[in-house]
Amino acid sequence: MEKIKVLIADDHRVVREGLSAILKTKEEIEVVGEAKDGQEAVEKARALLPDVILMDVSMPRMGGVEATRIVKRELPHIGIVALTMYEEQQYIFDLVRAGATGYLLKDTDSAQIVSAIKAINRGESLIHPSVASKILAEFSLLAQGKGRKRPGAEHDLTEREITVLRLVADGKTNKEIANNLDLSEKTVKNHVRNIFHKLQVYDRTQAAILAIRKGIIELNPKP
Repeated sequence: MEKIKVLIADDHRVVREGLSAILKTKEEIEVVGEAKDGQEAVEKARALLPDVILMDVSMPRMGGVEATRIVKRELPHIGIVALTMYEEQQYIFDLVRAGATGYLLKDTDSAQIVSAIKAINRGESLIHPSVASKILAEFSLLAQGKGRKRPGAEHDLTEREITVLRLVADGKTNKEIANNLDLSEKTVKNHVRNIFHKLQVYDRTQAAILAIRKGIIELNPKP
């Protein structure tokens, strides 16, 4: 089985060593390197080509948001999990716009961090519940029309891709979408890949937000 290559970026040595020690106990994960700031994270991402980066938000020389933006622009296949003490809304949306695929707080238990790495390596997302609620609140505002373009915005998505995109925006996994639409997981994965390409985004959260803003889909606010 091919291991998931992980790069850990955090300015605190004890955090890097702690995460590394935890991940090295997992047979399916290989820690390929550590970085003490955002600039080093970018340099090591280029050199080591990890599958997933655990990225701290607040680091010297270059912060996690800017490092994430550069990595996703140059190496869009790399999944990035923001790992931070902050859950302020501005950090969340800065990271989403930069291309972070997951957002976990530093008090998250090790099992959930491992789950996030595996999910993101599969092309999915994993967001801490307290953070997810803020993203859903933003979705609700967009669904009500604030900051959204008029319905009927130009796009080249097929009807099936739009259906898949609605389910992605609703937080469904590829397996759940496949069961819902009576498709294979491989077919759903291909649809999601095509959606990302057509919308020019890197992950599911960005695809959902962009589609709502463009009026491609509507998300009913939850009661």
